[in-house]
Amino acid sequence: MSKVLGGITLLLGLAPGLALASEEGGGFINLDRSLLIQIVNFVLLLFFLWKFLYRPFLAKLDERSQAIRKSLSEAQAAQAEAERQREEHRKQLQAAYAEAQSIREAALKEAAAEQRRLVEAARAEAGRLVEGARAEVEQDVRRARQELRQEVANLAVSAAERLIRKSLRGEEHRKIVTDAIAELERTP
Repeated sequence: MSKVLGGITLLLGLAPGLALASEEGGGFINLDRSLLIQIVNFVLLLFFLWKFLYRPFLAKLDERSQAIRKSLSEAQAAQAEAERQREEHRKQLQAAYAEAQSIREAALKEAAAEQRRLVEAARAEAGRLVEGARAEVEQDVRRARQELRQEVANLAVSAAERLIRKSLRGEEHRKIVTDAIAELERTP
């Protein structure tokens, strides 16, 4: 725009000089009314071009450059937002992997603890069963010994009774039986 105004000023500044040159006879432009009308027409043309063409053209250019700047800034903002979201998703994914790993480790620890608990419970149960079986065997042995003693005593009494009937009196008979029973009770 300043170049156009500078060009107009130059023409207007040269016009009087050219007119003077023509009055002296050496100029190539005659200064008469037609030149003044042409200058006025040219200035009016420049004014109308400036007012109705150049200013709207500059406004459109300015509007377009602002729209381009706005689009660029929106694109940069969208790109920054996309980068932020991508980073956020990456962090979330990394956190999810870490959480899954910690859950897996916790599950493995819990499974190992449960396995130890079950093994210990099984060992305790096996020990209890062995002790119960041992106690039952000892009780069966005691019972068998008691029954054996009773049977031996019955047999001894029966045999002694037969022998004593043949040879001993009642008092001697009782003393022999009580001595045999006492001796059987002392032996394990």
